[in-house]
Amino acid sequence: MAESNGNGGAQVVTPPTGAPALNAMVQFTKDFSFENPNAPRSLGPQDKPPNISIQVNVNAKQLAETDFEVNIMLEGSAGQGAETLFKFELDYAGIFRLQNIPAENMHPIVMIECPRLLFPFARQIIAEAVRGGGFPPLYIDPIDFAALYQTRMAEVAQAGGTPS
Repeated sequence: MAESNGNGGAQVVTPPTGAPALNAMVQFTKDFSFENPNAPRSLGPQDKPPNISIQVNVNAKQLAETDFEVNIMLEGSAGQGAETLFKFELDYAGIFRLQNIPAENMHPIVMIECPRLLFPFARQIIAEAVRGGGFPPLYIDPIDFAALYQTRMAEVAQAGGTPS
């Protein structure tokens, strides 16, 4: 059964009793910055393709027993040093409700599946901002959140800690 508040809010699909469910309740931009520090000079023809650098971070915090806020932080730049074409920082988040999911599966779902659902929207925000800055849109390649998670868990295990 689908429930809606009638004003364009999140539509929540109620799973059959006891069935696992992952629902995106809301998605939003928490913080966003785009810089074009050398415009209009940077908008002219370039001698060589720009050096593009992108960093990705995923953070999560539990809001209630079944609700989690998950953030994707994307930072990037094109160019080098004084020849920077553009820079961006995006903190894109969502509130997710996880129901009837075994405890041992909660952390991987929050840190892999939730960012995977958010990423296409964050990618589009970046592409449109770069295009609006006078450059061809930057379409970030898909991110393997499972590989990022496994790498992070290996780092935590090597340091002797436990995942948060």
